[in-house]
Amino acid sequence: MKRSRAPRRLSLLLSAAVLASPLALADYPEKPITLIVPWAAGGGTDATARIIASSLEEQLGQTINVQNRTGGSGVVGHTAIANAKPDGYTLGLATVEVAMMHWQGLTDLTYQDFTPIAQINFDSASLSIADDSPFKNLEDFVTQVKNEPQGIYTASGTGLGGIWHVALNGFLMDQDIPAGKITWVPSQGSAPAMTELASNSIDLVASSLPEARSMIDAGELESLGVMTPERLEGFPDIPTFKEQIGSDFTLGAWRGIVGPKGMDENVVATLEDALKKAYDSEAYQNFMAKQGYGVVWRDADDFAQLMAEDDEKFGKIMGEMGLTN
Repeated sequence: MKRSRAPRRLSLLLSAAVLASPLALADYPEKPITLIVPWAAGGGTDATARIIASSLEEQLGQTINVQNRTGGSGVVGHTAIANAKPDGYTLGLATVEVAMMHWQGLTDLTYQDFTPIAQINFDSASLSIADDSPFKNLEDFVTQVKNEPQGIYTASGTGLGGIWHVALNGFLMDQDIPAGKITWVPSQGSAPAMTELASNSIDLVASSLPEARSMIDAGELESLGVMTPERLEGFPDIPTFKEQIGSDFTLGAWRGIVGPKGMDENVVATLEDALKKAYDSEAYQNFMAKQGYGVVWRDADDFAQLMAEDDEKFGKIMGEMGLTN
């Protein structure tokens, strides 16, 4: 009787499938990983990238090389991440600009060009005033801006169309105040804007609370509040917009680890698990607390949802501001 060759053929097919799988050849990761940072060395994003990379190295047992790819208001670095081979060996620390750049016509990249792995940071927007400001509190600020003509008040905190510019106008829209009611004075960041505010050259600065901390602690500035549902752990004395005037509007700058589109789901799961342990590490938590940076964790699925929601939110706000291309 002739023996059937079907079992042998099935065995050969299964063996070929296993050998074809890159994960079967070696446990990921088997070599160093590159982490691209779309912003310059020495800044907050770079510092966050380097501390999470250091903690992640301990979890993965591989070197993680941080590489700064600057230019184009974040376009160069984010493009490098999106164009990398989706094998898990090139990752990036993506920032909220992913939800903004394409609306301005700076790039065709959107959140859909990335594989979200985990969000590790979120800094809510806040508004700061000088100690002799005409605004008594947040409610008084809203009332005065509504009643005064356009252009009476000025604000700063970043360049035109930057995250804090959009945050301010998003809040104004939430209060039924037209976008652009407050004249925006572009700056190279929050630090020079704070100096202008302290000298009464402008009326308001929009920024994260960590960026305003030193001048608030020195008594040179005051905070009107923060755009977040609950008070921040590092700033327990700063009230939220919600508790002051019932506003549910929230917006801020986030940072998260992503890879190129099309990554293997097993590699993503491995990275997500390692990142959670790195995020929970004493080194990462202590560093972020010392810097005053917000720590918020979202896994791959929740991070993907945030990116999609923010993309829609920013598109609407920036459209009303006349910033969309």
